[in-house]
Amino acid sequence: MTLLGIRNLKVYFYSEDGMVRAVNDVDLDIGEGETLGIIGETGCGKTILGLSILRLLSENTKVEGRILYKGEDLLKLSEDEMRKIRGKEIAMIFQNPLSSMNPVLTIGTQVAEPVELHQHLDNQNAKEKVIEMLKSVRIPLPSKRVNEYPHEFSGGMRQRAMIAMGLICMPSLIIADEPTTGLDVTIQAQIVELMKEVLKDSGTSMLLITHDLGVAAELCDYIAVMYPGEIVEYADVRNIFKNPKHPYTRGFLDSLPGRGLKPIPGISPSLINIPDGCKFHPRCSYATGRCKNERPQMIEVGEKHYVRCFLYD
Repeated sequence: MTLLGIRNLKVYFYSEDGMVRAVNDVDLDIGEGETLGIIGETGCGKTILGLSILRLLSENTKVEGRILYKGEDLLKLSEDEMRKIRGKEIAMIFQNPLSSMNPVLTIGTQVAEPVELHQHLDNQNAKEKVIEMLKSVRIPLPSKRVNEYPHEFSGGMRQRAMIAMGLICMPSLIIADEPTTGLDVTIQAQIVELMKEVLKDSGTSMLLITHDLGVAAELCDYIAVMYPGEIVEYADVRNIFKNPKHPYTRGFLDSLPGRGLKPIPGISPSLINIPDGCKFHPRCSYATGRCKNERPQMIEVGEKHYVRCFLYD
């Protein structure tokens, strides 16, 4: 059953340099208990897509389309109605815990905020729940560390605290934005294992935003490949890695260690100056005149495998 459905989503805003088309006509579904990964290069619009679901974008941002959560369009809710959903129904784990957390509030105070807001617990009961949650994400000595500040935590411990904050109200959907970025390899592996356990035990769905294909391979059921503003391929995790169809997906995989370390020629376009036609055509060895002038539509090339490319038209 579909938990979140995104339909014809467009997100754009104006900067000093012109209009930024961050998300362009995106359609996605996340089922109950599923993890969907959004992968792509830095600056392709992944984070803005995640923030648009919770309506956490700046006021000058224009959002069009529909974001259906349990059948209800989040874009039509009032701000008060959205506050009741943020943290309780849909939670976000932000990319950089040190900048996302308030440096003058204790970890316990910040992790407790969602339960105090949504479950109306008093301070003592909230603190007990926080200690239990910190313990569940394997923070040692939780009854002591609940009173410490973010700068007293290591990077890995801060990330665990962010996961605890996201999970404390047992949301139906977690949006995790680059949850392992900036952590060393050993800590990354620990965080990935922790998230796998949490998702399995809770049945929570997750939208994982990442450029780390190793993390995506470990955590995701399905993967959507994003290239400046749009989805160019969608499939289950096995097909993305074993049978990639879009030239960009192939190039992205081939640029990895163990897959040839072959970089894609050229650079990813700015979200202000996106090419006409297929957005990837300036970097694609298969490009034709049609690719330069006409935007390909998503077509089905296998069971639940879709690609935006004229090679399969």
